[in-house]
Amino acid sequence: MAGSGQSLSAVPPLNWLCGSVFLQLYCIGPLTITFDTLPSERTIINKNPFVQLGGQYSPPHCLARYKTAVIVPHRNRERHLHHFLYYLHPFLQRQQLHYCIYLIHQAEGGPFNRAKLLNVGVREALKDNDWDCLLLHNVNLIPENDYNLYICDEYYPKHMSSAIDKLHYSLPYKSFFGGVSALTPEHYMKMNGFPNTYWDQGGEDDDIAESCTYLGLGYFCIQKYDSEMPHTYLRPFPLYLHFKRVRLAGLKIVRTPLYLGRYKRMDYAEASGHEESFPRLSRMHPRNTWKDDGMNSLEFKVLAKQKYPLYTNITVHIGATSILPPEGQRTESKA
Repeated sequence: MAGSGQSLSAVPPLNWLCGSVFLQLYCIGPLTITFDTLPSERTIINKNPFVQLGGQYSPPHCLARYKTAVIVPHRNRERHLHHFLYYLHPFLQRQQLHYCIYLIHQAEGGPFNRAKLLNVGVREALKDNDWDCLLLHNVNLIPENDYNLYICDEYYPKHMSSAIDKLHYSLPYKSFFGGVSALTPEHYMKMNGFPNTYWDQGGEDDDIAESCTYLGLGYFCIQKYDSEMPHTYLRPFPLYLHFKRVRLAGLKIVRTPLYLGRYKRMDYAEASGHEESFPRLSRMHPRNTWKDDGMNSLEFKVLAKQKYPLYTNITVHIGATSILPPEGQRTESKA
């Protein structure tokens, strides 16, 4: 297996769309991921000469078919961040994506609110570009196969991290939707985003999954081969449905196959102010709350938006508590 920090060499610009030829040329497949040595920021910058200020990249030799915003909730996880940037930038470049990495930093102390930070990241990222795909990513997860394409399915939300090493490369429970997921802006808004009321609980991913099923978005497993993208699986094939109340009409959630959706998880003991735990089931009832708790009730204040060489950092104040609006009443965003 080749080293996964490998970057692209300089190639003169051309005027055609990136496609399967370039994927076969640059993608490696299974990757070697290690966390033994902490890479410096300068090392990462030197390995990625085509990454522009703000952590944005466009292929220099072809026109990208897909535009992906990678949104990463963050607070005080600098060691995780260095490894994440070291591996993810070359990973995304080999996939010939136009992408930008957004770090959404919670300013205040107290409980961490990953779900609300994701909502903020989506809102702010869509101000910058008309992104095709919103890639929601934990900072401590590194993909192990670069044929796991960081693009959205046209029809369905997609769960990417189906096989995490600390979970023995298997799903902890059937409704697990955590770690890394990909949604189009249309899907995200249709589901009203993530719930803002999960403070340091870890159940928001399952809440959004259950909201999906309430909308008729269900679960499918990605299985069908697509000839335009060799070694990738882009179209769903029905396997089974996971939830009690599944609407047969409408969209389904697709899952990357276990052999392709493999991730390594970092477990540095940093003072992040929050702990992740797997597995954890949703503690709320999204059928009663999803219409009122999400993007339409989002309140936050951007304290700073700074473009660094490898990412765009957005520091936000999201408050210390979150209260649902009255039953049946929607609120407008205050930011």
